[in-house]
Amino acid sequence: MPAAPLDMTDDRWRQSHLGRLLGEAMRRFDARVLQLMTVSEQAPLALAHLAARDKVGAAHIHITRHLPLAGARLTELAQRAGMTKQAMGDLVDQCEAWGLVARQPDPLDARARRIVFTPAGLDWLAAFRTALTQAEAEFRAAVGDEVATVVALGLEAYAR
Repeated sequence: MPAAPLDMTDDRWRQSHLGRLLGEAMRRFDARVLQLMTVSEQAPLALAHLAARDKVGAAHIHITRHLPLAGARLTELAQRAGMTKQAMGDLVDQCEAWGLVARQPDPLDARARRIVFTPAGLDWLAAFRTALTQAEAEFRAAVGDEVATVVALGLEAYAR
């Protein structure tokens, strides 16, 4: 079926479609998580200070969110995060300089390297979990338990 002709006088649809709302909600949620991490007693102090100065951003959350505890190769990590290998490599370089992750030899391939959390990175991950829990509780309080449950179930079904 052909698309309806574009009404050049009304473009409100561009601000209210589901993709835009999902993107805005994710940015708001991630910003709140990072804000909580700036005051976290669990987060390594240097990393919390970086977050407070907006040096740690949503892009860095990709590593926190997608790096398995056992580690991963750069290509695997980039794929999990939906990023290019080059962009993920830049993030890993930065996080390595901050002491969040380290590169180690891959036990399955001597030519490959695995990215793993450092002890400070594991502390950061624990703080991230606490911040996520609080941000989710705040979301539930804002929209109500029933709506939050429906949103979570809907997003889980859609993401599969």
